[in-house]
Amino acid sequence: MGGVQEQGTSPQPGPAASRDEVIDLVRFICLALVVVGHSKMVSPVLHPDGTVTTHNTLAEQDWFEPVIWVFMVMPLFFVAGGATGLQSWQRLKAQGGTAAEFLHARLLRMVRPAVALLAAMFLGLWTAGLLGVHPQAVQLMAAGAGMPLWFLAAYLAAQLAIPLLAAFHARSPWLAMGVLAALVVAIDCLRGTLPLLAYANLVFLWCAVQQLGFLAADGRFARLSKSRLLALILAANLLLGFVAALGLYSGNMLVNLNPPNLTLLLLGISQAALIELARPALVPLCSLGWVRTMLRVAGGRSLTVYLWHLPLLVGMSGLLLLTSVPKPAAGTAEWWWARPLVLLALLLLLLPAVAAFGRLEDRPTTPLRGRRRPTLAVAAAVVVVFAPAVGAAINGLTLGLLGAGAACFLVALVLLHGMRRPLRTGSAPTAKELFR
Repeated sequence: MGGVQEQGTSPQPGPAASRDEVIDLVRFICLALVVVGHSKMVSPVLHPDGTVTTHNTLAEQDWFEPVIWVFMVMPLFFVAGGATGLQSWQRLKAQGGTAAEFLHARLLRMVRPAVALLAAMFLGLWTAGLLGVHPQAVQLMAAGAGMPLWFLAAYLAAQLAIPLLAAFHARSPWLAMGVLAALVVAIDCLRGTLPLLAYANLVFLWCAVQQLGFLAADGRFARLSKSRLLALILAANLLLGFVAALGLYSGNMLVNLNPPNLTLLLLGISQAALIELARPALVPLCSLGWVRTMLRVAGGRSLTVYLWHLPLLVGMSGLLLLTSVPKPAAGTAEWWWARPLVLLALLLLLLPAVAAFGRLEDRPTTPLRGRRRPTLAVAAAVVVVFAPAVGAAINGLTLGLLGAGAACFLVALVLLHGMRRPLRTGSAPTAKELFR
């Protein structure tokens, strides 16, 4: 899945594989679904005492459970990230690059846009508290607006593991996949007695799903016939339905998302096979000029859109509570009719945010030599970045953690920018490659 060949086939594996436009299109569709879905979930209610409660309207609809089974796209992000990440590592390694350089580039690509978001959220919510907004409302907005950050932390952890997992994959791809899957199941079995242990699957589960992208990059899904791809999709979904029917897991994918569990690996298997099955139809679509332009423009700002869309939505919803704008009850016909207006307003708010902060995705992320101990600097940056993330996973995101996270990410940037080396041609992916 690393490049597009003739007749809609998957690219040949290897460091020289070109960019896969099908993966770009799938990523764009996934991001669009995330933004649209979130616009239909946030339903805050202001009470006379100044407190605020919120409802996840879609999650409370009985009909939505089978829908989210189909449209839960988080595994797709990790499958795509595994395919492109493996090829990026292979290219860098073939040109003499090191794991420290790879981790440096990945950290910069993720951390730099996140610093701006964390700082803006902290300052905005801190100001709201000074202006008299109820502390409970501030906490609720911090927790709600910070939801995209769990994905950033999990995705970054999986990406940073690519050099190690790629070596395991090169020696025995199926053993690597099996060990990660076994770890996921083991954590699921122990989560009842050790609830905090369940959060270990934020690493093991998403690394296992990412490993599916490794298999895709090697062309293993491409070598399957259409009938075998269909059988794989059917088997994964039947097993998913079976474990849900037994009561081992919830049938609601939103419930299964945090902390994640085996159901998302099964869903990832189904989705990886589905991408390959749909490839012959998607390749011609990707060749259209307007589609390529859309993917180039949107793809260059995708991380900014992902990070900012929910904080802007929460902020807009909070401000509307203070106005006389009609606020229909969640789930009513009037509420549903208002959703297109909410989505339109969100898109209009995203435009200036993308214009202001999207350029952070354009900055070069090529690791630079000149530091005596680059590995030590990268290791320190990893610790600094994940310290607030672990705290948020265990205790929830608070205003204090937002401030601490912004400070930690800034320290990480200082550590990473201390590494300098001359640019090696082709040694790093372009800055416009979302989550690559």
